[in-house]
Amino acid sequence: MANVFDTLKERGFIAQCTNEKELRELFDKERVTFYIGFDPTADSLHAGHFIALMAMAHMQRAGHRPICLVGGGTGTVGDPTGRTDMRKMLTDEDIEHNCECFKKQIARFIDFSDGKAIMVNNGDWLRKLNYIDLLRDVGACFTVNRMLAAECYKQRWEKGLTFLEFNYMVMQAYDFLELNRRYGCKLEMGGDDQWSNIIAGVELNRRKNNVAVYGLTNKLLTKSDGKKMGKTAGGALWLDAEKTSPYEFYQYWRNVDDADVEKCLSLLTFLPMEEVHRLSSLEGSAINEAKTVLAYEVTKIVHGEEEANKAKKAAEALFGGAGSTQDMPTVAAETGKKLLDVLTAGKVFASKSEGRRLIQQNGLSLNDAKVTDVDYILQASDFTDGEAIVKKGKKKYFKLVK
Repeated sequence: MANVFDTLKERGFIAQCTNEKELRELFDKERVTFYIGFDPTADSLHAGHFIALMAMAHMQRAGHRPICLVGGGTGTVGDPTGRTDMRKMLTDEDIEHNCECFKKQIARFIDFSDGKAIMVNNGDWLRKLNYIDLLRDVGACFTVNRMLAAECYKQRWEKGLTFLEFNYMVMQAYDFLELNRRYGCKLEMGGDDQWSNIIAGVELNRRKNNVAVYGLTNKLLTKSDGKKMGKTAGGALWLDAEKTSPYEFYQYWRNVDDADVEKCLSLLTFLPMEEVHRLSSLEGSAINEAKTVLAYEVTKIVHGEEEANKAKKAAEALFGGAGSTQDMPTVAAETGKKLLDVLTAGKVFASKSEGRRLIQQNGLSLNDAKVTDVDYILQASDFTDGEAIVKKGKKKYFKLVK
């Protein structure tokens, strides 16, 4: 069997690693227990978490044991990474509810039968810590100089990094220490924006337990232009079918830019790499075959085969040239323009104020997704073969054409 490090590398997951040679050897020698943490900032995981779940699934398929950690403790503080403002403080009830939602979603990706994976909540140990004991035991292992240089804190400088957030790195590092003690966990994985926090955990294990553990980060889910993937007219691209319908989810991946097809097929499906290369090498209109396969495979993984089939059939009925869009009024559209401006110019709305009211009343949909942002800007991913469908109220349909 191929070393899982090579699998992850070939598919484009790996961004950074603490010691590639040693970690590769470890994967060959033993069944490695590793962990990825998910902070319960919402009641659903989103597209940004998807890549981490796929990396975890590849690891498990190669025989290694995942620990899925939900942040019932770290969620009380909130990760400052990549933030310019402080995260909203969540109540204990919100955190508990969100953790339960995460557990159900993660179980769709990871096999927890017969001890093949472990689900833990860091609130079980972090909430019991004595502050003075923690300062003496762990605080002495951290230098403020190194913490201040960490990438995860840089964007918080302008508005001021609170002492609360400053403790986040210590808490995440302590998780790695605790998981090593409890389960023999030897590897922490996460998004590349977590590199500083992961390194802190590797160092803490070396100092306190005198053990060699490792850190590995995966690339973040970004478009070819460097912007994050996963934004829709309804907000984030959620993995919860109640928040993002399977059809809307399918359509998002069906409409990715041509330049992003290979990356998405590699990272977000289990297709063999030979097939990934074949599909992504298609040119012109033939690349739509690859996008259809991508959309189907990703939707099948997240929502199941039945929902993927339904979404595929619905998309084909609407965009497949069966005549269903032929009688719709056509509105000229352009990516980078506000949807409200396009619809007002196209006489869908008599005025912008009418459009704003309808959006605020949840009366406007774009490709079957409720539009919640009055300032939503049209993106390339909104269009399938140059078309997008707008629904005004309950019965009026319009075809946007680029």
